Amino acid sequence: MPLLLTFVAILFLILLIAWLKIDTFISFLLVSVGLGLASGLDVATVSKAIQKGVGGTLGDLVLIVGFGAMLGKLVADSGAAQRITDALIGVFGKKYIQWGMALAGFVIGIPLFYNAGFVIVIPLIFMISATARLPLLYIGVPMLSALSVAHGYLPPHPSPAAIASQLHADLGQTLLYGLIVSIPAIAVAGPIFGSTLKRFQPKPDPDLFNVKPRPASELPGLGISALTALLPVFLLTTMSALKGYFPHSQLAALMAEPYFGMLISVLVAAYTLGLRRGMNMKAISKSMEEAFKGVSVILLIIAGAGVFKEIMTASGVSTFIAESLKDADISPLVLCWGIAAVIRICVGSATVAGLTTVGILAPLLSNTGVPSELIVLAIGSGSLMFSHLNDGGFWLFKEYFNLSIKDTLLTWSVMETIVSIMGLLGVLVLNLFV
Repeated sequence: MPLLLTFVAILFLILLIAWLKIDTFISFLLVSVGLGLASGLDVATVSKAIQKGVGGTLGDLVLIVGFGAMLGKLVADSGAAQRITDALIGVFGKKYIQWGMALAGFVIGIPLFYNAGFVIVIPLIFMISATARLPLLYIGVPMLSALSVAHGYLPPHPSPAAIASQLHADLGQTLLYGLIVSIPAIAVAGPIFGSTLKRFQPKPDPDLFNVKPRPASELPGLGISALTALLPVFLLTTMSALKGYFPHSQLAALMAEPYFGMLISVLVAAYTLGLRRGMNMKAISKSMEEAFKGVSVILLIIAGAGVFKEIMTASGVSTFIAESLKDADISPLVLCWGIAAVIRICVGSATVAGLTTVGILAPLLSNTGVPSELIVLAIGSGSLMFSHLNDGGFWLFKEYFNLSIKDTLLTWSVMETIVSIMGLLGVLVLNLFV
């Protein structure tokens, strides 16, 4: 019966989001209340579970995601993203331009959320394609695959950060392992797959294609741009190790907190990309405010998924599923990836897929012996599987490049599938060594 209730709940969730187009947070709430009552919980218990689900899920995640959005906004608005891209393309030259685009997309993708990063890099892709006289998708896919990998694999992006929080995974170690797994995924889904796409000849809107980048004189320096964009990576990966060397130091403990590392990164960006370049604090604060508004909907989705997880825990559904699966002859990493992939294909949202998977498998995942950081990456890569017509990223790609649905499936959807499968393979290999 619990398995049947879970299946029906997920089916209703898919119908509400994908078919009826009801707001994702409201859909999660409706399904969670229904699952709780159907499982025999009284109204008071359901209400407590909802409160615990929202509060327990968000916690310091609000700070991590919020500060990440602010940093990304400052990196984009200041022109630092363009400066990094220009420099990398200059280093790699026309022959290896795809690898330069992939690296640029990855560096830009670390601080920027996917949709914001997409809009930022599209004019750069059009400009470089026209200048180098190379096909648009040959240039664009390497950069966009790297953006997708950063979005699905790496904190402080909402989904991997939220999954790490739910599984009590070390955020710095998750980021470090994510960087390792990202390299082969980007290489195969980006430059290697992109090299097969020269036959596609998209004809985008001329107004989009002729978007001109900002003059070099208006851009911040390369060193300060790269340092500011990558500061969270440095802080998140090194401070937790520093805490181990100085276990009794309060300063080391504070610096190892992910939210504090993100706060430091935002303050540094406010100075290096804002105040130092002539912006006043009022304008910087306004930009930060707009950035946080942009991720508020994502935070609500994360909260809704947290409610769903808490209802499953309170009703005993998660425990029943865990008991049913604990003797299954399948790697926990493959299991997590597979469930996330199925939900992603059905719902379209990587965030919903990742957090729903955690809700279903949470009790099982605490006793697998597999590092929780690798489980985060397995779920994250599964949540990117085969983006199609129910995913906003699919339509962004289709409309900007003015492709048919068939050609978008043959390019974008295949790219996302490669990113997902390579992520799983990378995690399975990494599991042999950690």
